[in-house]
Amino acid sequence: STPLIFAALGGMLSERSGVINIALEGLMLVGAFMAAVVTLSSGSPELGFACAGFAGGLFGLLYAFTVIHGRGNQIVAGTALNLFVMGLIPLLLKVLYDSTGGSPPVSANQRFQFFPLWFVFVVGAAVWFVMRRTRAGLWVSFAGENPEALDAAGISVARVRYLAVAAAGVLAAPAIAQSMPEIKWRCASSFPKSLDTIYGGGEFISKRVAALTDGKFQIRIFGAGEIVPAFGTVDAVQQGTVECTHTAGYY
Repeated sequence: STPLIFAALGGMLSERSGVINIALEGLMLVGAFMAAVVTLSSGSPELGFACAGFAGGLFGLLYAFTVIHGRGNQIVAGTALNLFVMGLIPLLLKVLYDSTGGSPPVSANQRFQFFPLWFVFVVGAAVWFVMRRTRAGLWVSFAGENPEALDAAGISVARVRYLAVAAAGVLAAPAIAQSMPEIKWRCASSFPKSLDTIYGGGEFISKRVAALTDGKFQIRIFGAGEIVPAFGTVDAVQQGTVECTHTAGYY
């Protein structure tokens, strides 16, 4: 739920300023990519977290320019940004790591443990204070609810919206640039390792899951008879002996 809170706080700022922001998914992906690349190259998760926010802010400004000065449709522009990011990141991963599925896994000592859990409460309290107790929060609210009044007071509505959308990007981008606990499953196969064409299917899925989760979700495949009999894999899952099975329906 922590990533969703970060993204929700950013989305709230954008919405309150009068800009519908459905590009949050793209901003989160940008942040995750930047955090992984910077952390892997520098060894510092803190620097990766900060760069994720910076990248999210830049993409937020790009979206803001499209819908504020470019007067683009906010739904169409947000969808376009999401699709653009979904295509851009696999391309960059291919260039950097020769893989479109994900970056190399970040080592355990380069991952956050509890920082995102308490930091999200700090950020939430800060956003509440700004929106309810400061002049800047009042400007954001007026930019969405009564932009004419804000303009009459000599405050640029466009500038306020730019800052709000950029702040949304800064908050949303690091949302998934945090560590999740490692998950390790044992998977009992009904097929022996000698059957490469069938047993290898389970190994392929295991490797793809590990690549897509940066190594945080690992599935170890056991051949038939290694830990449970070939025809007892489903029962083993029900009894909690293993977490999953690689078998056929008629077994």
